[in-house]
Amino acid sequence: IVGSMVVMEDGLAKRSDYRRFKVRTTDGQDDFAAMEEVLTRRFSNYLSERDEGARKGKRFAYPPNLVVVDGGKGQLGVAVRVLEDLGLEDLAVVSLAKRFEEVYVPGRAEPVRIPRASEALYLLQAVRDEAHRFAITFHRQRRSKVMTSSRLDGIPGLGEQRRKALLKQFG
Repeated sequence: IVGSMVVMEDGLAKRSDYRRFKVRTTDGQDDFAAMEEVLTRRFSNYLSERDEGARKGKRFAYPPNLVVVDGGKGQLGVAVRVLEDLGLEDLAVVSLAKRFEEVYVPGRAEPVRIPRASEALYLLQAVRDEAHRFAITFHRQRRSKVMTSSRLDGIPGLGEQRRKALLKQFG
């Protein structure tokens, strides 16, 4: 399971600040736990770098203006809880549900419906779709590595040619 974070500045992708996460604490397909881990790790990094001061090379030294999470009310609830647990209640957070392109905002029972032709909705969709693309690319990379590795790779002293010969002979 993987997660991703993309960063947009002035409506443009800032790829140098993109991050991908290997979800460590979840074995099964638990989207809520995975999102909780990714958000906790990302904003814990922000807090530690903020406390150290904005030094050169620190990517998370300033907070985002808006955190957009993929999903509906449940995912928004996870994001709000994580930010509250970290003491970051002042960060603006919304979730974008794909089915009807509804925007959920904390404290509102009903979603905000942004007109389909709106530039604001287009930007939110672009952020979500870019995060999906980035995460899927990372997931495919990880999956292809697992599929091309074997138990023989971990044996010290066993070279590439011998591994190929053993696999050819014994399958």
